[in-house]
Amino acid sequence: MLNGVKRKIPNNLPRFVSSDDFLNKKRKLVSKKKKQLKTVFFNSYEEVFDKFNIKDKTTLSFHHHLRNGDRVIQEVCKVIKNNKLNDLHFAPSSIFPSYTNMTELIKKGNITNIHTNYLNGEVAKVISEGKLKGKLIMNTHGGRARAIESGDLAIDVAFIACPTVDRSGNGSGAIGKNACGTLGYCVPDLEYAKKVVLITDNLVDKLDDYQLNGEYVDGVLVVDSIGEAKGIVSGTTEVTKDPIGLKIARDCSVLLSDLGLLKNNFSMQTGAGKTSLAVVNYIKEIMIKQDIKGGFASGGITKSYVEMLEANLFEKLYDVQCFDLEAVRSFKENINHIAMSASKYGNPFEKDIIAEKLDFVILGATEIDLDFNVNVTTDSSGYLIGGSGGHADIAKGAKVTIIISPLIKSRIPIIKEKVTTITTPGEDIDILITERGIAINPKRKDLIKKLKSSKIKVFDIKELLDKTHDITGVPANIKTDDKIIGYVEYRDGTYIDVLRKVHDDYIK
Repeated sequence: MLNGVKRKIPNNLPRFVSSDDFLNKKRKLVSKKKKQLKTVFFNSYEEVFDKFNIKDKTTLSFHHHLRNGDRVIQEVCKVIKNNKLNDLHFAPSSIFPSYTNMTELIKKGNITNIHTNYLNGEVAKVISEGKLKGKLIMNTHGGRARAIESGDLAIDVAFIACPTVDRSGNGSGAIGKNACGTLGYCVPDLEYAKKVVLITDNLVDKLDDYQLNGEYVDGVLVVDSIGEAKGIVSGTTEVTKDPIGLKIARDCSVLLSDLGLLKNNFSMQTGAGKTSLAVVNYIKEIMIKQDIKGGFASGGITKSYVEMLEANLFEKLYDVQCFDLEAVRSFKENINHIAMSASKYGNPFEKDIIAEKLDFVILGATEIDLDFNVNVTTDSSGYLIGGSGGHADIAKGAKVTIIISPLIKSRIPIIKEKVTTITTPGEDIDILITERGIAINPKRKDLIKKLKSSKIKVFDIKELLDKTHDITGVPANIKTDDKIIGYVEYRDGTYIDVLRKVHDDYIK
């Protein structure tokens, strides 16, 4: 039982009872991968489809390191439409608003099943309204790596956008006109897909330093453009100026100090939201004032962390994706800015992962409930607006997991009796920080004891819910539709929640 939610194991998927079992199967799968002696070059996307025999019911994968600037998935969708292929399974690591060509293919049944870690925009809307004929499976970043490497998610062809490729098929994200920095999310696709094609707009004779090994590459397609690197910055990376956000950030830094978590060689990860970046700034001030040097920061890396690395406040950055162009520059120039694969980041069955070395993580929430379950997948009407990404991976792995959020967002209470969708189970969440006080998961008696002398007021989470209702009133219960459109998969492959079609009353 998971805070009232029973984990459901899909009947058609194998389970692994230990890390060793997983690693043994992983080695067996990768040993079957044919190593290429000579790189094959294609002239068009159409030729890739022809040579790799892409037909109905094929599983295709993509990565999202170019985020809103990616063009590869758009071009692949054009070929699918022209060839009238049907019942395809798409497995992009994330889906962004610019992936507009997927929408028509979903409505017409060209794409019928989707695995992804995060989605928003028009694709999320049409799926929320029940127009995907098959099912949506929402993974975590580490869970996706586990699924691919174990064979649970078998990929027929991986389309990997790669800023620079050499004539041996080696690939790098560090250089090129559309450099995106690290390429961590596509490493499992590279090593385990039946066929792999790198798509690039910068072909060079030889790369001395590369992230993608050409031995796993079946072909290379050179195009005019794989997208626009500036699309990486698809959201703001500015520190909040909102007084509520700043108070939450300041209280968070005080709490971290009171808990003794800010000390030499500590490790951390935060999101890239405005309030999270404010927390990073306050932490930076404390580190400078108290002469503290951290061990590492990890995750999606932003300018804020780059500045701390360059100021010698951290020894290393472990980076699975670059969130802005300053991070891209840093990855190219600084040997202590280190790329990691999604598996090394958060695969629960991989050994020695970064997620399990974190002292604390600061995360956001769309909703949190009285059992500390967190939702970052759907809004209060049930529309898909995001997904776990690394949320559940690092929440489980870190010694202390902190959620920061205002009590009320757009007149809607963040605390619910039960969240609309469970993204990260409450057993993995330790603290909620709001502008009106904090709540600590009762299971963390050690943290409660440490904070008895803190200046920050500690409440029971039900008290914070009551405070919210005093302001907003008690919201009406959301109407739900009976139709299941997908599942939320925990990092180990078990299902922790279902996704339902948005009720007709809420359809926009």
